[in-house]
Amino acid sequence: MPDTPVAAPAPLRVLMLGGTGTIGRATVAALLRRGHTVVCIVRPGSDRPLPEGATRREAAVTDPLALARDGLRGERFDALVSCLASRTGAPADAWAIDHRAHVTALAAAREAGVRHVVLLSAICVQKPLLEFQRAKLAFEEALMASGLDWSIVRPTAFFKSLSGQLERVRQGRPFLVFGDGRLTACKPISDADLADYLADCLHDPARRNRILPIGGPGPAITPREQGEWLFELTGRPPRFRRVPVAMLDAIIAGLSLLGRVSPALRDKAEFARIGRYYATESMLLLDPDTGRYDAEATPSTGRDTLREHYARMLRGEIADDRGEHAVF
Repeated sequence: MPDTPVAAPAPLRVLMLGGTGTIGRATVAALLRRGHTVVCIVRPGSDRPLPEGATRREAAVTDPLALARDGLRGERFDALVSCLASRTGAPADAWAIDHRAHVTALAAAREAGVRHVVLLSAICVQKPLLEFQRAKLAFEEALMASGLDWSIVRPTAFFKSLSGQLERVRQGRPFLVFGDGRLTACKPISDADLADYLADCLHDPARRNRILPIGGPGPAITPREQGEWLFELTGRPPRFRRVPVAMLDAIIAGLSLLGRVSPALRDKAEFARIGRYYATESMLLLDPDTGRYDAEATPSTGRDTLREHYARMLRGEIADDRGEHAVF
């Protein structure tokens, strides 16, 4: 785990969005450790916990009046930090949350005196082929044009996104890979390390008004290497099952055709496209000149490693909390 940081130069009043998710909770805790006052806006009726010391307020972030009345309550804030994201990536959800809710919150934050916005985005927006990526980019552009200071953090893969096959391997089943398991690579980052990085954006001048790609420590790893780690940690002989990318293409084609008459199947086609994207695109910095992903150029932070995360899960020290990040 990262060392406990030194308190920030001056405590701030921080308005927090998305504070009940796994990364959001870690970020709230990191802000509190730095001495900040944190007010979290949560969905009405949500029972998900917040770290002790945070203020909880229920308000609909998509409703400007409710957000101002129930969330901000006429108070002043120094900064807005958002770990809010659409749950599914479906087009309607993405544009409602990743874009419009953030635009609403940005306007409210400006009225409340906010001077700096820290946004958790995603590294995949650098090659936008999906609706949720386009929605995120649209808000990034609005934020950069707002006149406020901003820090846009684009992390690589999360530990929880890469933990879905642990139980398969523990049960003696094969580890699924697309192609040969080496089509993609990433530099996964833990919730705690990412949370510290996000919190430190508030008082690090070098992170202001910058797009900040960030990964975890160590070299980039492929899905094949992730599987090898799990087999080694469980003491089982390696067994891989290859899934052809062409199978995803066939599924996408069929669902896209049926989606012309069924909104539900239209969304399923988008989910299949999301799956194909992550099966074929690396979560690393993209070189715009060559169009290739560059592991060496992808910045790193923190100390937590995915291998140790797997080991801790297998020892029962931490639970699987993937939520919408479940793939298999």
